[in-house]
Amino acid sequence: MSVAVGVDVGTTGARGVAIDETGVVVATATKGYEVRTPRPLWAEQDPDDWWSATRAVLGHLAGELGSKIQAIGLTGQMHGSVFLDSAGKVIRPALLWNDQRTGKQCAAITERVGSERLTRITGNPALTGFQAPKVLWLRDEEPDSYARVAHVLLPKDYVRLRLTGELATDASDAAGTLFLDLAERRWSDPILDALEIPGTWLPAVHESPELTGAVSAGTATALGLRPAVPVAAGGGDNAAAAIGTAITHEGVLSSSIGTSGVLFGHIEEARPDRSGRIHAFCHAVPGKWCLLAVTLSAGGSLRWWRDVTGMSYDALIGEAASVEPGAEGLIFLPYLTGERTPHLDPEARGAFFGLTARHTRAHMTRALVEGVLFSLRDGLEIMRELGVRPATVVATGGGSSSPLWLQLQADVYNTQIRRTVIHEGAAYGAALLGHVAAGTFGSVGEAVQVVRTRQDPVEPDPRAAHVYDDSFELYRALYARTDDLMHGLTALASPG
Repeated sequence: MSVAVGVDVGTTGARGVAIDETGVVVATATKGYEVRTPRPLWAEQDPDDWWSATRAVLGHLAGELGSKIQAIGLTGQMHGSVFLDSAGKVIRPALLWNDQRTGKQCAAITERVGSERLTRITGNPALTGFQAPKVLWLRDEEPDSYARVAHVLLPKDYVRLRLTGELATDASDAAGTLFLDLAERRWSDPILDALEIPGTWLPAVHESPELTGAVSAGTATALGLRPAVPVAAGGGDNAAAAIGTAITHEGVLSSSIGTSGVLFGHIEEARPDRSGRIHAFCHAVPGKWCLLAVTLSAGGSLRWWRDVTGMSYDALIGEAASVEPGAEGLIFLPYLTGERTPHLDPEARGAFFGLTARHTRAHMTRALVEGVLFSLRDGLEIMRELGVRPATVVATGGGSSSPLWLQLQADVYNTQIRRTVIHEGAAYGAALLGHVAAGTFGSVGEAVQVVRTRQDPVEPDPRAAHVYDDSFELYRALYARTDDLMHGLTALASPG
């Protein structure tokens, strides 16, 4: 039996998934760590926590599988910034994807490069989560630390450095830095020159299934791995998850509902949305690209509502299932932590709109779930404008485990919904990339043939889909008519 391990360096912990050549999961392991918020809007982690958790995960899997582990693939949270000195030592805690301190630097990037030029080259506008503004923040706010910088890495690539000694990344993760030329799949000299960032700070860019060295002898011995286990370049978490759900051709999307929500679509050519409303990144499929629509508070909205009501998820969803589509004229805006797609507005605010004395907690829960899916449909409509025409959507994350969530996705998107047999997320896709790097499969296309979907698709209800078409248009209009009020409330609540 040939086994590859996918390691996901996530926001809350590292997860390892070992799969054999038929795609069967043979072992898993998880080790958590904390996110630190030393100031409002900041989110940081110690990169050594990632390494310690990865060692624990790989050590556990090696204890179960030993020499059967033939390869490792890496994935993880995107956009974070790990700053290293010339000796490879961490200079300061890493700034994460959800860190919001870099608004001033985003404005500076847009001014220096030009909005249209930036989106044309990188596929995206300057957003606070991306890596480039974090580098500029370090230069502006911590010049002594900045003077020591010799390397800037993404989270999973710091783990790769500790694992193999190699400085490397992959195109899908690099596309989320704002330093990459999207079409050419290499670092952009014009962007680096405009921002005065040395290109030597950035690692070599590989395609996701390519080899990027092997586990070092000392680490292999310490973890109980066989010598020189090859390590694949891997991918950013969304791209790796797309490999694990076989989103590797046009006509199929994935709809992932976790804390955030993501619609992921494969595209054959680099064709970003010039307005920057949705992300365009390189795919983990060599030479291919993808579009991502991101809702910041998807499952996070339901978690907030659970905490407010003191009810369980099951109880809330059970009540919501008793309410007719449209929640009797009640609409929820899920902008509890600002919004990404399509508004790019960190000051957007959530709201229930249309409350009457007749509405109950069940109506409010129903409206909340519908509002989350309307926010994802916002991104779907933009993808359709760009020529993406999905016949099927594969549901993943928490949105794949509830009959109500599944049916509502089918009805709101007005598209068939399918589920995969195995639900292991990004780590599963990273393991498949590891298998390709090891030669188990000849290509990513061959590898994803082991991904199986369940034979019980959920079809849209025509009556409900019609109701949601009308409700969606009202939902869409609300932000445009209230955004100035949202910003006023943010200013009112700000200290000083």
